[in-house]
Amino acid sequence: MTNPQVSIVMGSDSDLEIMREAAKALEEFGIAYEIDVTSAHRSPDRTADYARKAASRGIRVIIAGAGGAAHLAGVIAAHTTLPVIGVPIPSTSLQGMDSLLATVQMPAGIPVATVAIGRPGATNAGILAAQILGVADAAVAKKLDTHKEKLAKGVEEKSRKLKGSS
Repeated sequence: MTNPQVSIVMGSDSDLEIMREAAKALEEFGIAYEIDVTSAHRSPDRTADYARKAASRGIRVIIAGAGGAAHLAGVIAAHTTLPVIGVPIPSTSLQGMDSLLATVQMPAGIPVATVAIGRPGATNAGILAAQILGVADAAVAKKLDTHKEKLAKGVEEKSRKLKGSS
């Protein structure tokens, strides 16, 4: 098996259903990934160690999903120079707004690319990771072009159906 280039990590296994969407997107582009659980709050030493060692294991992009206080992506970004993409998970009565704000409001110098809350965000995180890798990988870039063409064709088909039913 190819060594993973992307690491998908989440604060709890309860986030797995949403974070699988990032994995599906990576699979569409043929990008190898790993998936794990670590917590910024419950296992801070493990999280820091994970972030510090990711690049030496061949990881090139990290996707981090967390709910509630959602500090996982920021803590990881503090311990690595790899690109980190944060996925806010809707796990509280605030429906992910708390996670979104905790993920996106990083101090200057510790960037976290933040996507939408929940499943759409996880999907976009996988696509964004592919776009980052596609800058230096022509095969991934070509698959991204095909993906965009497929999206455009889907819109055209929906337009034809709508016009035909009126």
